Order: sequence, then C-alpha cells, then structure tokens
Amino acid sequence: MSRSTSLIATSYLPHYFSDEISLREVQIQLNAMSIYLDSYIWLVEPDGTFVVNSAPIPSTHLASSLPPRIENFDPLEIGVRPYMISSYHDLFISEVITYIRPITQDFRIAGYLLIHLPQTAIYRQAGLIMRTIYLTFGIIYLFSFIILMGFHFLIYRPLRDITEAATQYAQGNLDHNIPFNTTDEMGYLSTSLNYMSNQLKDMEDYQKQIVANVSHDFRSPLTSVKGYATAMADGTIPPELHGKYLQIILFETKRLTDLTRDLLSLNEMDRQEFLLNRQDFELQQEIKQVVESFEAYATNKRISIELLLLPENVTVFADQGKVQQVLYNLIDNALKFSDNGSSITIEVTRKHDKAYVSVKDYGIGISRSELSKVWERFYKSDISRGKDKRGTGLGLAIVKEIIQAHDENITLVSTEGVGTEFTFSLNVK
Repeated sequence: MSRSTSLIATSYLPHYFSDEISLREVQIQLNAMSIYLDSYIWLVEPDGTFVVNSAPIPSTHLASSLPPRIENFDPLEIGVRPYMISSYHDLFISEVITYIRPITQDFRIAGYLLIHLPQTAIYRQAGLIMRTIYLTFGIIYLFSFIILMGFHFLIYRPLRDITEAATQYAQGNLDHNIPFNTTDEMGYLSTSLNYMSNQLKDMEDYQKQIVANVSHDFRSPLTSVKGYATAMADGTIPPELHGKYLQIILFETKRLTDLTRDLLSLNEMDRQEFLLNRQDFELQQEIKQVVESFEAYATNKRISIELLLLPENVTVFADQGKVQQVLYNLIDNALKFSDNGSSITIEVTRKHDKAYVSVKDYGIGISRSELSKVWERFYKSDISRGKDKRGTGLGLAIVKEIIQAHDENITLVSTEGVGTEFTFSLNVK
C-alpha cells in the first residue's frame, strides 16, 4: 500500500495539477485503483477539500456521507510512521490504515493523496493466506505423521524386536521367536534370525543328545570291564574262568576303541579338516579284501556272502581308505541284521562313467518309520539294540559323510521282514 500510494502521488496525479489530464480521467483511474486495492482513495486539496472520492464496491465502512471538506485536516498527524491506524476523524465506523502522501507541483504542495485500507480487508486477506498456510501445514503434518507411523511400524518396531531377539539369543534364550508378517528385508531378516535360533537350539539339543549317547555307550563297556576285572582280582571269578572273562574284557575294549575311532572320524568330517586322498584303484579287488576280513564272523553265523562282480576291471578315482571304511560298515551292518543261515549279496554294476556297489541282505529289514532316521548319529532301532550290542550307531552316519564328500550318492531300499539294500556310486576312471 505504501508503494502504491507513493507511485500514484509522484507519477500520476501531478499530471492533473499541470492540466495534462482531466478530472474525469483522474476519477476513472482512482475508481479502478480503489476497486483493485479494495480501499478508499481520496484526492484532497491542501486544506482538506475533497477533489476525488473513490470507494470500493460495496462501500460499507463509512460512518455517513462524506462532508465536502475534512475537518481539522492535518497531513502531519501520521507522525514519522508511513501510516496511521484510526477511524480517521470518525469518518469510518471501524479502524482503517491510512496512508497520506503529498502531491507536489512546481516545488509546491498542490494536494494530498489519502488511501484508507479497512483492517477487515487485511484480516480477510490474512485469513485466506493463513487458511492456505494451515492447509499446507496440515497436509505436511499428515504426510509426516503417515511417514512417521510407517517408520515406526515398518522399521523401528521390527528393529526393536530384532534387537530384543539378539539380546535374548546372547543370553542363551533360544526359545525366543521374532513375530513377522512381511516379505520385505525386515521380514527376511526376522526369518533368518528365527531359522538361526532354531538351528542353534537343534544344535544344542543335538550336543546334549550326543553327550548322553556317548556317556551311555562308554558307561556300559566300562562298567563291564571294571566289574569283571574287579571280580578276577578279588577271586570272585576262579582262575580257570579267567580266559573266558578276559575275552569279554577284550570285546568291550574293542567296542570302546571302535566308538572312539568313529567319534574322531565324525569330528574330523564336521570340521572339514580331512582331505580325500583320491587315487586310482581297482574297486572289485578292494571289495574282495574287505569281504575276506569278515570270513570268520560270517562262518560263525553260517552266512554266505555272494559276490556278483563284472568280468572286467573297474578302476575308480576315490579315497581308497575311505571307500574301504564304507564297504566295511555296510557289510558289517548287513551281517549284524541277517539271520543265521541266510546270505548277503554284493553286486557291482557300471553305467556310463559311474560304478554302483550294492550291498543287500535278507534280514530283518527296516520299518518305514525308521528309514529316514538310520542316517542319524547314534540312532539305533529297538530291534538292533536287542539283536546286536557291537554297534555304536555311527556307522551309517560315517558312510553318508564319506560318500557325500566324494560328491556321490547313497540310497537305501528296505522292507521290514524282507531285507535291506544299500547302493552307492563312485566315479570310474
């Protein structure tokens, strides 16, 4: 308003006092400006007599009709400020902001320009601006709130749950579970941590089971060895029976040796410290040598071992010692679960670049519910526990580890009461 007042007073109205424009032209121009600025524009002479009186439409702020002249007109009453706020000589029914600027002509004051802006108009414009500002801030607040809530539910709470879970796991509480229902990165991380805790829990249970099984398998032969040795030492067992019970002690000692060897083998495989010493060797000759080591045991049980071998040599590229261990465990397993007077068939076949070795017995077989458990460490079925006490429950676990280390496969087919067949493959050179 101050700039508009100065511009009109210095650039336009002096032309009227120099007779360059008519009073009508001034009237039209000031009326337009009054409507545009929504204000009252007066052109008065130095004594306050009205020359032009322009008012916006509708004109509702005047107290009454204007007099011909402003009583007690004083252009200096605004003081040092560029405007004054008052009802301006009680000519308005409410307070207005008044700007007064002199109009000079030939170095003399020819008149004054007064512009009155009702405060209600300012309030109205300020209200429009403030409503826009409030609406903008409301939208910003709403979006900020949505973003904050999204951050809270999608990032903060999952991170808090994950942090709490990590603390629980560090304290040993592996039963703690992270709730999740999303498929984003947080959900994936929660799933991974839950899986990790389950694996750690299973490992902990597995370690406890191993300790319990090892303790049980060590305690039984140690108890026998201690009992028989004590009985022989204190004379409970007469000297003529010492030979019999020494054989039992030797048998239990062998059980302890086998168990220790198998545990060391599995520990080596778990830590991946063993390296396969691959070399070329004749597979069928190796099978014959392993079968010969069971001749006495098979004879005692009147079990015949039938070899179905290929007429040509079968040279494989593998770790000879580990393959020998596989054959030994499978044949030993077949002999243990075969009835006296039965037979075992060992067959070698070849297909493309693979040699397949099958060890088949016609013994008690394995029930369907136990087929998936025979590869577990220390697993013994109730039938095997009652039928044979020599096993450690680690043989088949070692077999599977060795075959998988060669990147080969081993399969099991068994029918309860009919028999069992293990088949594994090796690379032919």
